[in-house]
Amino acid sequence: MEDFANKIWSELTGMWKYRWWAAAISWAVFVAASVLILLLPDTYQASARVYVDTQSILKPLLSNMATIPNLDQQVFIMNRSLLSRTNIEKVIRMVHLDTTARTPKEMEKLVQNVTRDIKLGGTGREDIYSISYNHRNPQLARDLVQALLTTFIEGSAGEKKQDSQQAVSFIEDQIRMYEQKLAGAETALKEFKIKYAEVLPREGMSYATKLKEVSDALDQAQLEMREADQTRTALRRQLASDSPLSEQPPPPADTELDRRLLVLHRNLDSLQMQFTERHPDIVSTKRLIGELEERRAREQANVRVNPTRRISGPVMQQLSASLAEAEATYAAMGARVSEYARRHAKLKAMLRTVPEVESQLTGLNRDYQVNKENYEKLINRREAARLSEDLNSAGMVKFRIIDAPVVPKKPAGPNRFLLLSVALVLALAAGVVGVLLLNRLRPAFMNQAALREITGLPVLGCVTLNRNTVQRTREMRGVYAWSLAFGALALAYAGMILKIR
Repeated sequence: MEDFANKIWSELTGMWKYRWWAAAISWAVFVAASVLILLLPDTYQASARVYVDTQSILKPLLSNMATIPNLDQQVFIMNRSLLSRTNIEKVIRMVHLDTTARTPKEMEKLVQNVTRDIKLGGTGREDIYSISYNHRNPQLARDLVQALLTTFIEGSAGEKKQDSQQAVSFIEDQIRMYEQKLAGAETALKEFKIKYAEVLPREGMSYATKLKEVSDALDQAQLEMREADQTRTALRRQLASDSPLSEQPPPPADTELDRRLLVLHRNLDSLQMQFTERHPDIVSTKRLIGELEERRAREQANVRVNPTRRISGPVMQQLSASLAEAEATYAAMGARVSEYARRHAKLKAMLRTVPEVESQLTGLNRDYQVNKENYEKLINRREAARLSEDLNSAGMVKFRIIDAPVVPKKPAGPNRFLLLSVALVLALAAGVVGVLLLNRLRPAFMNQAALREITGLPVLGCVTLNRNTVQRTREMRGVYAWSLAFGALALAYAGMILKIR
């Protein structure tokens, strides 16, 4: 510990030897730094603060009728994109700074400098944003902040309006396109229905139902035709009979055979819709129908070969009139049976094409419905987009300028107080470092311990300098003068601080 203290003392003593060099170096560094600091040009800062009110009363009222944009996010994005190159170039042109840039390289440097000197601040929670700019010209600083503020306000409102207009324009283009698609789908569906009018089912009725309806109508017509035939046959027998009508009634018709034939015909129609003509059930049904029809024909022939007494007089005339009416009814029923049979045959012939037609109809209806639904949705979206555009025009976002930009009276920089303080500290540090280096370059043995440590030889003795009163007085005056040098340095620093204040 004693050796360390001796080293420190020796080092300080050696540095004290060059104390005037320390004062000179400190003064030189401080003066040079002070001159540079005082020659720095003044910069003026213009600033503005704006409050963005995004809580409009129209938002809850029209939330379900129009698309309400995220106003907070839009303002935040606009704040972040305010320093884009496009906006900076626009602001430069607004304040006529572009006249100072003659080449693209100078313009690029100007854009970089302006972007560097612009400071943006604010919090999204409080919706207060600040804009500041530093420049040597206070009027230019104020004008540029005003241009930035105008760009921020107009950009926030203009982008929303432009987005709404683009949305409306796009939706209208889509509506026109879907109008053409919808018209084409309607034309195709109409032509298809006209072409396959007989095959297509009516509303609420499929093709199988339609075929079943025609088949039932045919069976009913055939039954009525057979009844008319039975009536006509009975009248003929009565006219051919010799006994009076009241004495010999007409033989009853074989209704059992007719019912069986009707049931068999219905079964045959049902089987033909499911199987081919070679199916065993269809073949056996046709054979049974043929046998029953032959049996009925034989029974009718037996009735005709047994004539009765003819009837004459008024009864004969009445029977003749009834027979004529029965003949007419039979002929009408025959025409009806022929028509239903034609329809039934036509429907059965087209039975194989029905699935394909129905499939095509389903596809056409599906395309038409899809185009119609999209068209109606686009119509609703267009109205919502127009309402949103009107909302943007009405001003969903309110800008309130808290602090308008003004021409600054006092410079905002440079911070000469801080710079002079740093210069003073650096000057003192330079003086200390300077004498430390001089002591290392031109060392001297200030005590016996240092000499013994360096040479490694024993020190037998030393000679002490005894100063007289004159020498001590001169030495004290030197200390006072050295102290006054550093005091003058501190006074110079204080004077400069007072001057810049």
